[in-house]
Amino acid sequence: MNLNFTAEEEAFRLEVRSFIADNLPADMRSVAEKGQRFDKDHFVRWHKILYGRGWGAPAWPVEYGGAGWTPTQKYIFEDEMGMSGAPAPPTFGTGMVAPVIIAYGSEAQRERFLPPILRGDVWWCQGYSEPDSGSDLASLKTKAVREGDEYAVTGQKCWTTYAHWADWMFCLVRTREGGKPQEGISFLLIDMTSPGVTVRPVIINDLSHYVNDIFLEGVRVPAANLVGEEGMGWTYAKFLLGNERVGIARVGQTKRRVARLKEIAREEMSGGRPLIEDPLFRRRLAELEVRLMALECTAFRLLAEEHAGRPVGPAASLLKIKGSELAQAVTELTVESVGYYALPFVEDALHFGADQPPVGPDYATDAMPHFLYTRATTIYGGTNEIQRNILAKAVLEL
Repeated sequence: MNLNFTAEEEAFRLEVRSFIADNLPADMRSVAEKGQRFDKDHFVRWHKILYGRGWGAPAWPVEYGGAGWTPTQKYIFEDEMGMSGAPAPPTFGTGMVAPVIIAYGSEAQRERFLPPILRGDVWWCQGYSEPDSGSDLASLKTKAVREGDEYAVTGQKCWTTYAHWADWMFCLVRTREGGKPQEGISFLLIDMTSPGVTVRPVIINDLSHYVNDIFLEGVRVPAANLVGEEGMGWTYAKFLLGNERVGIARVGQTKRRVARLKEIAREEMSGGRPLIEDPLFRRRLAELEVRLMALECTAFRLLAEEHAGRPVGPAASLLKIKGSELAQAVTELTVESVGYYALPFVEDALHFGADQPPVGPDYATDAMPHFLYTRATTIYGGTNEIQRNILAKAVLEL
């Protein structure tokens, strides 16, 4: 397998890198450099800047506003975005629900929903997990009862990322009982301003507000918001989750984290000796870099499959497993590297424009919060245990 990019692909990388360098606003660059948290305004503004360049949803088909890029160009774009620290576009819209609408939705749904997603005018969230239905998603209990031209939806969704910012939710609901659990699931688009929708915050271990509980009490949803066929939601969900698991590898972001770890290691510690001079530390750092190279080679294998017109299939599970575990390992070594500056951390210092300074140097600001947050990477998008079961069943045919 040739791991070298062509001259044209390298030129494209420089084009993307130059665009980000010239157009990423100063406040967003500051947030990235200090390890702070982006807010909704940052995400939306950057998405609109990309949209103005024609890169609002580059992976979409050209007829819907996509860039017409090859799989390798898409990879390079995501790689450069991750390494730059720029706020990633809101993937729930562009990378999740939109591909489902394009593949399975009606023409009326494409005309209604795709343009505002492309422009960055609406924010979406994902209504999949429930209190008793996480990895075992087929056991979900949220019901949608057809009543004339509407569905009445009742149930609860949990761990719903950015639901407090969302205008719309794509939601898996049960429209039929009996038979195999997967056969009674449908895919609905729900307006978050509808009567009966309640969003309650869930503060997670890094003190951030990313996720929420959503309560649905007799929410009226037009039947026109059903994507595809009733009872086919499981098929659409698998299609969507395949895309999500590929993205969870986040090779570019991990490269940035490793580069930052090297910078920390070159700082003089209290004893006057930089960590980079410690042979045991250099060995651990080298091990992370080898794992990162292996992860990227795995991503290249998937690129080769895409170029050949073959579906990614179970290989996405492998990328998700290794990418999430590597993200955790990098944050673990980062916490060890910053030492006592990692804890306690000042939550207010993680927000742009905050008056509260961090404890210690800027490079330690997000060491502990990021470590805590990445504990979830092996859980969301389907737990790594489930991914191993998928590989065993589909690849080893056990």
